[in-house]
Amino acid sequence: MDRSPAMAVRRGARADRLARSAERLLRLVGDPRLGLGLLLLAALWNALAAALPAGGWLLDTPAYLVLLGAVLLSGLAGVAVRAPAVWREWRRPAPLGGSDEPMGVEITLDPSTEGHARAAAVTTLRRAGYRVIERGTGRRWTAAGVRRGWARFAGLGSHLALVLLVVGAALGTAFSSETTFSLLPGEQALLDAARPGFTDALRLDRFDAAFGPDGRPARLDTSVTFLRNGDPASEQVIQVNRPGEFGGYLVHGWTYGPAARLRVTSLGGQPLLDAPVALDDVIDGSQGSFVELPTAGLTLGVLLLDPSTNLVEVRAASGSGLIDVGRLTLGQTRRLGPVDVRLDGFEAYVTFLSRRDPGMGVLFAGAIVLVLTLAVALWLPRRRATLLGTAQGLRISLRGERLDRPRAELEELRDRIVAAVTAAR
Repeated sequence: MDRSPAMAVRRGARADRLARSAERLLRLVGDPRLGLGLLLLAALWNALAAALPAGGWLLDTPAYLVLLGAVLLSGLAGVAVRAPAVWREWRRPAPLGGSDEPMGVEITLDPSTEGHARAAAVTTLRRAGYRVIERGTGRRWTAAGVRRGWARFAGLGSHLALVLLVVGAALGTAFSSETTFSLLPGEQALLDAARPGFTDALRLDRFDAAFGPDGRPARLDTSVTFLRNGDPASEQVIQVNRPGEFGGYLVHGWTYGPAARLRVTSLGGQPLLDAPVALDDVIDGSQGSFVELPTAGLTLGVLLLDPSTNLVEVRAASGSGLIDVGRLTLGQTRRLGPVDVRLDGFEAYVTFLSRRDPGMGVLFAGAIVLVLTLAVALWLPRRRATLLGTAQGLRISLRGERLDRPRAELEELRDRIVAAVTAAR
């Protein structure tokens, strides 16, 4: 019969020890010095990765991921440690201390009217938007008030926002992927490196360009279709500063250029190539590209020598070296070694930049939180007031925030309280 209360006491004591240990651990993790040290370590880690010639591997290690988790955990713990105190200061404001008092005034009261004067002062504070808590009676009476006490949470939010910015940027640096690929109309490519189960792709449907009198592009519209599992999933038009978005990837139209449509046949008339060739490389200072013809054992180098006249040079080479060189304009055919090459026309290719950044959402969230919390801290700062009963009557103390200079506002409030107290005497 007596063991149950004893066991309950032991269980309660054990729970208390666990609670105290958890609180100490939370305060340790949320210590500002620890958080600052982790942020500096993360910055040093990123600096080393950027400075070393092959330092990218530093951002792919599990240790770096653990460090980012520690930075985020420290920021969250710091907010968790300080949030209860901020809540208490808001819901049950405490009186100002002597060092917290930038301005104040003392009013002499008649003991017979003291109660009415105090009530008038408290009512004036509440009408001004202050949450007021009265404590004690007689000479030990105090009334502590706070206006916009919730604004203190903005300071906690700004600290958390900085952590989110660091973590978001670091996640983007460590785990983002970026791929470039060139397509001709009708062609398609994966949005990222091939891997099992990944099918998100892009197909180039049409490229429309318009140029002004000075030769600068006035419109660059790239019509594309995003594919998933081989089926069309979304049709979009990619423009300058307006990328396409699909499956967490942002796709930009990075650059564009000409493509020469060539028809290559053997001397017996067998087709070897009938397709546009994207001139997306530079050969001897001209836009060009290489085409492999395995059945003929040849490699063709195609160069755009003069865009104004559509003059193209084609070089045929085999394993033994250069075989022949010919120049063509639209509609012309040249024999180059064992093949005939015909220039049928020109098309345009588009080079796309596909990027996936898992830290972008965290980065933007941190930026939004930082802007909002700074706006609250600057334009909606906290105000504190204390009414203290003294031997002579009543002392009024008012205070703004450290970076705030609300003297005119506080002087107006002080004058309103003095007027209300004077009228109640």
